[in-house]
Amino acid sequence: MPGHQQYRSEPNQPLASQVPPQFGTGQDQAAPAYGPDPNRPGPNQLPPNHFPQAQYRSDPGHPLANQAPPYGPGPNQFRPQYGQGPNQPPANQIPPYGPGPGQHPFQPGRPVNATPPNVYGSTPPPSLDDVPMRRAKKSPGSGWRKAVHHVSGGAINPGMSAEERRLQELVARIRQPVRGDYRIAVLSLKGGVGKTTTTMGLGSIFASIRGDRVIAVDANPDFGTLSQRVPLQTRSTVRDLLLDPAIQRYSDVRRHTSQGTSRLEVLASERDPAASEAFSDEEYRAVARILQRFYNIILTDCGTGLMHSAMTGVLDTAHSLVLISSAAIDGARSAAATLDWLSLHGHDHLVRNAVVVINLPREGSPTVGVQHLREYFLSRCRAVHIIPYDGHLSEGAEIDLHRLHKNTKRAYVELAATVADDFAVFRG
Repeated sequence: MPGHQQYRSEPNQPLASQVPPQFGTGQDQAAPAYGPDPNRPGPNQLPPNHFPQAQYRSDPGHPLANQAPPYGPGPNQFRPQYGQGPNQPPANQIPPYGPGPGQHPFQPGRPVNATPPNVYGSTPPPSLDDVPMRRAKKSPGSGWRKAVHHVSGGAINPGMSAEERRLQELVARIRQPVRGDYRIAVLSLKGGVGKTTTTMGLGSIFASIRGDRVIAVDANPDFGTLSQRVPLQTRSTVRDLLLDPAIQRYSDVRRHTSQGTSRLEVLASERDPAASEAFSDEEYRAVARILQRFYNIILTDCGTGLMHSAMTGVLDTAHSLVLISSAAIDGARSAAATLDWLSLHGHDHLVRNAVVVINLPREGSPTVGVQHLREYFLSRCRAVHIIPYDGHLSEGAEIDLHRLHKNTKRAYVELAATVADDFAVFRG
C-alpha cells in the first residue's frame, strides 16, 4: 500500500490510529494523507498558537500583547535556567537551592557570623545588666551603729563603719585563691621570741577565714611544742605519716593530725629528741610531697638552728618566709643575722619577700624603739608587722581565737592579709 510505505519510510511518524485528535479528521474535514505535512508540527514541536500567551505575544495587535503573565510562565512553558537568558546571572554565582556556604539560612545576603542589624537604630538594645538595683546596707557589727540598729528593730541601719569596711577588705585579701599549694616557713634563730605562737596565730587566721585546708608542720628537732597548742587527737608524728603505706585520700592523712577550734591542723614532730635529730632533708621533702596533695597552705615551724638536716629542705621548698623577732636588741640582731645568712646561701629571694614579725614581750610601751626596728627591717624585707602582747598567748597552752584581745586578733588578720598578697603573683 502506498500510504503504508510512506509511513514506514518516516520512522518518527505515528500510526494512523495514534494521531492526536487535533491532527486527525473532523466531521467537515478530510483526512490528510499519511506522511509529512508542511503545515503540521513535527513530533518534537508544538503548534505556534497552542498557548494563549504565545498567541497574543506573537500578534502585536492583540490587546494583551504588552502585558506579562501574572505568575510567570504557564504550564509546560519553557523556564530559563540560571546562566541562560539575557537577564539571568551566570550559573556558577547563584546556588539553585537554598543559601550558599557561609550564608545566613534566612537572609541569604548576610553571612552567618555577621552582627544582626540594630533594630533600635543608634540606641543600643536594652540589657539586663542595665536594670537598676538598690542594695540593702549591711548591718553594723559593733559600736553605736549596732545599738541603733538593734533598738530600732532594723528600721534604722547606719551601715558599716570605716573600721568594719577596712576589716572586710582584709578578709577579702585573705580569701583570694591560691594556685596549687603555698608553703610558708616560720623562722627564728633565737628561742623564746614567739615563733611557735606566731605559727599558730597565722595558721588559725588562715584556717578560720579561708574555706580550704591549712596545716602546720612541726619541724623543730628539739622537742617541738606546736602540737601542744591544739587539742591532742592523735599520737602520730611526721614519722608515722611517712611509714604509713596506705596514704591515698585526705582521710588517710587526717588520721595523723590534730585539729584546733579554728580548723587548723597540726602535724606533730617526734617526741623523742634522739629520733627527731634523724629527721633528714629527704624525709622532710617526702612529707611535703604528701601534704601538698591535700592542703592549700602549709606552714612549717622551723627550729632555731639553720644547720640541722631538715632546714635545707624547708628553705628549698618554701615560697615565703616569716621571720620572728622580739622587741629587744638581741632579738633584732639575731633576726638580722638570719637575713644575712639566707642572702649568702642562695635564698636572697626569700629575704626580699620576707615578712618580719616583732612580738612585744609584755604589756605597756616597749623599752626599745620599735619604730626604728621597723624601719630597719623594711629596708631589707617586704613588710613588718607588730603583734601586741596578749595574756592568752602568753599562757603557752591551746590557742583559741575567741579568747584573743581584739587588737591582737586584728594584728594577726593584717599579718595574714600581707602574706596572702603574694598569692596573686604566685604561680605554683
